[in-house]
Amino acid sequence: MDKQTEPLLQISDLSVAFKQGDETNLAVDRVSLTIDKGETVALVGESGSGKSVTALSVLKLLPYPAASHPTGEVHFKNENLLDGDERDLRRVRGYDITMIFQEPMTSLNPLHTVERQINEILMLHQGLRDNQARSRTLELLDQVGIKDARSRLGAYPHQLSGGQRQRVMIAMALANEPELLIADEPTTALDVTIQAQILELLKKLQRERGLAMLFITHDLGIVRKIADRTCVMQGGRIVEHGPTADLFDSPVHEYTRHLLASEPSGNPPLANKKAPVVMEASNIRVWFPIKRGFFRKTVDHVKAVDGIDVTLREGQTLGVVGESGSGKTTLGMALTRLISSEGKISFVGRDISDYSFARMKPLREEMQVVFQDPYGSLSPRMSIGEIVGEGLLIHMPELSYEERDKKVSQALIETGLDPNTRHRYPHEFSGGQRQRVAIARALVLEPKFIMLDEPTSALDMSVQAQVVDLLREIQRHHKLTYMFISHDLKVVRALANDVIVMRNGQVVEQGAADQIFDNPGTDYTKSLMAAAFNIEAVPESIGGDA
Repeated sequence: MDKQTEPLLQISDLSVAFKQGDETNLAVDRVSLTIDKGETVALVGESGSGKSVTALSVLKLLPYPAASHPTGEVHFKNENLLDGDERDLRRVRGYDITMIFQEPMTSLNPLHTVERQINEILMLHQGLRDNQARSRTLELLDQVGIKDARSRLGAYPHQLSGGQRQRVMIAMALANEPELLIADEPTTALDVTIQAQILELLKKLQRERGLAMLFITHDLGIVRKIADRTCVMQGGRIVEHGPTADLFDSPVHEYTRHLLASEPSGNPPLANKKAPVVMEASNIRVWFPIKRGFFRKTVDHVKAVDGIDVTLREGQTLGVVGESGSGKTTLGMALTRLISSEGKISFVGRDISDYSFARMKPLREEMQVVFQDPYGSLSPRMSIGEIVGEGLLIHMPELSYEERDKKVSQALIETGLDPNTRHRYPHEFSGGQRQRVAIARALVLEPKFIMLDEPTSALDMSVQAQVVDLLREIQRHHKLTYMFISHDLKVVRALANDVIVMRNGQVVEQGAADQIFDNPGTDYTKSLMAAAFNIEAVPESIGGDA
């Protein structure tokens, strides 16, 4: 890496304060760091430590005037961005400095196709015409690992998997060949094999373009692979920093040692194979039509779920694993009757295969969902207390305000949140904290079945371990049944009794978790295990989106 006389980015003595009523809270406290051209600096720490707030300050993307900077400067190529007006910042944002946000569903326009959203950047900043922009868009989508990119051009964000949406965000960020890329949890929604490909892509771009990166993540395994230097944040301060290899091999600060030692572990509660069946489904199919031409004629189907059988018993956790686009979430949405499907579905002995939304409403108290994107599933106009307590208002209207408030507070405590924060709003919480609010909302009704769609993907490793322990304890106490969808196989191993492995809408392998993890029977499953547990190199042919 070539060192410059002056760093590309220099953050000096930066503080960030948020005003809430008459109070002012300091989220970032005198943070200083530098990034040179072509260098990757990782910013790590637990949820709420100030990582994202620091990154957003670089481009002045915080909710001003509620946010302020009592101290500090942010110099990019010797220009103090904090002193710049909106006109100056527009020259920098999206061109010299781009950002990949943690939650793509809230960053992508739901009314525009993938092609239009990427083309808009190319036309605005580079002056490309339609055909030129389309050609470049296809090239970018191919670079970030989206298979058959041409067929995805007309797709809307809601038609893509979480991993696919994140890859579109990465393509948009790279479109103008920036000098600095701020990546806020860019691989959170990606399965392990695609994660490895994206990291390799980013490293390749660095070599070719001299791209610098500020890489924010809670996944310390990624930090070790990609970062030249690492800064560890706790409580808004950088408590340790240095070359990544040195920091991992000889951590000095107690908090750094705590992070490095944190990882989900343990075993799931033993499942009773004779326990009552809570959910049973047979030959479930979800096919989405592919329409083309002027009259939008159906020419084919995307077989998102194609003939799957599932049985879940009381107190059991079924892990569903596979790459992005394999159909994991679609299967969960079908079983909970949130989307239409073919096949038979039985819940606590009741055939719900043809239940309408209205007929399903009384069952929602016993059947809850924790979605992958916590910000998209939390109303920005409701306080945390109102969000967690909304289900109680609907399903337990006989509760008094005091009784409901007590249940809400208890649910927040169980998920590791301060009940005194229940009057705040989602935007005042970090991504990991918002995910815990989503879990609290599901748990407060004490359901029989919970479909958990990547519930730990936004959480740092120490909090992942806490949530895994929490889910196991609640399961033991209430005999809950979980369907746990995840690309994080380490978390699945700590929670699941049984596992099904999905690819292209079909089950390629299923059985007891110990058997699947210790003796996988298919090459595809072996590749997933290799990528997750660093057993061996991942074959290049494995990966991409269906």
